[in-house]
Amino acid sequence: MFMPMIEYNDEYFMREAIKEARQALEEDEVPIGCVIVCNNTIIARAHNMIQRLKDSTAHAEMIAITAAEEYLHSKYLKDCTLYVTLEPCIMCAGAMLWTQIPRVVYGADDEKRGAFLYGFPYYPTATIDGGVLEEECKELVKDFFRKKRKK
Repeated sequence: MFMPMIEYNDEYFMREAIKEARQALEEDEVPIGCVIVCNNTIIARAHNMIQRLKDSTAHAEMIAITAAEEYLHSKYLKDCTLYVTLEPCIMCAGAMLWTQIPRVVYGADDEKRGAFLYGFPYYPTATIDGGVLEEECKELVKDFFRKKRKK
């Protein structure tokens, strides 16, 4: 039986990160999701768990990085791409620098706390691509905070 090849691309993996963001939303967390991909395979997925863990560092990226390092048995993620629904903050970008992730793809810009918008000195060989499924990613966060303000 013929099995068609699945087209894996930035939008596909960002949709997986959005699934994680929706999981965060269900848990009343800021809806940010992340997946880490190695050799076209998702090796880690996470969403914000700041409220649940009562840990201000429990960002989706930090949790996914730890899971990916565990999966690969390595502190370096040199063959990976990180997909996250919102531009990483300086803390998360710093963690990405230390793990030597060569490519970061994010959905929406974080105009208040985004590391890349403000010239975070990420290592020179890294590729940073923003704006993948931007509107969908942006709306998740905007809707979350609109609902919070109404309460």
